[in-house]
Amino acid sequence: MSKMTAAQRDTALGSGAIALLLNEWIEARFDLPRADVPDLGRDGSPEGAAEAVRRAWGLGELPIKNMVHLLEAKGVRVYSLAIDAVEVDAFSMWRQDRPFVFLNTLKSAEHGRFDAAHELGHLVLHRHAAPNGQEAEQDANAFASAFLMPAASVRAHAPRFATIDNLIRLKKIWGVSLAAITYRLHKLGLLTDWHYRKLYIEIASRGYRKTEPDGGPREVSQILQKVFAALREDGIGKHDIACALNVHAEDVNELVFGLALTGLNGSGRPSTPKRRPELTVVSSRE
Repeated sequence: MSKMTAAQRDTALGSGAIALLLNEWIEARFDLPRADVPDLGRDGSPEGAAEAVRRAWGLGELPIKNMVHLLEAKGVRVYSLAIDAVEVDAFSMWRQDRPFVFLNTLKSAEHGRFDAAHELGHLVLHRHAAPNGQEAEQDANAFASAFLMPAASVRAHAPRFATIDNLIRLKKIWGVSLAAITYRLHKLGLLTDWHYRKLYIEIASRGYRKTEPDGGPREVSQILQKVFAALREDGIGKHDIACALNVHAEDVNELVFGLALTGLNGSGRPSTPKRRPELTVVSSRE
C-alpha cells in the first residue's frame, strides 16, 4: 500500500467493493464451492505452511497446472483487476468466512500465478492480522515460492550447471517466471551466490525482467465461465447484471477476466433460474 498513489489505492479498493456486490449477486443464484483454506497463523515458517497446504489439498509434489482453478476449487472467490500500474499486483481478504483474491490481469501469466500463490499465503498466514509490513510480504513471497516449486521436485529437476537457456525450459514445469525459478534454486542451495548474481545480471541484460521469455497462457476463472454460461441460457446479459448492481457494464468486465465481453454480449430479458445451479471445479494439476 505504501508504494501506491492515492488514486491507485482508491481504484483498487473501489474495484474490490464492486466485486463484493457482484459476488453477492452470483451467490444468490448459484451454490459455489465452500471455503477449504487452512488457518495456519504465524506460528510456522512459510515453507512449512506451503508444505502443510499441499498435504491438506492432496497435491503432493506435483506442479500446479492452474492456480486460479485450484483456488476456486477450494472455495476462494477469484476476481480480476485491470489496473495499469506495477504497484498494484494483487490483494486478498476474508469477508464473512469467504476468502477473496483479486489479480491484476495486465501482468504476465507467470507473474499472475505467483501473485495468486502469494495471496493464498496471506489468506493462510495472516487471516487474523492485517497483512501489512515488509515482513508479511516476505512471508507471502516465501510461501508462494515454496508452494509453486516444492523443494523435492525442484531438487529432482535441477540442472548440474544452470544456464539461462536450460532455466527457460525448466521454468515451464512449474509455470513460474525465469526470475522465480532462479531465486528458488539459490534459496535451496542449488546455486552459489556468485552463480546466482551472474544469472540475474544476464536475465536483466536480455530484457527478461520486463518481458517473460516463452510465456505461458493466462489463467482465468472457471467458476465465472460456468456462471456466464448458465446466465446466458436464462437470457441474462452483462448489462442486466450491471443494472442490478447500479454500476457500469465495463466495471463488470474488468472484474471477470474479460469473460463477460465474449460470454454475455447481448442484453437479454432478466429471468430467475428455476433452480440454483451447483457449480463445482476440478482441481487442475499435472
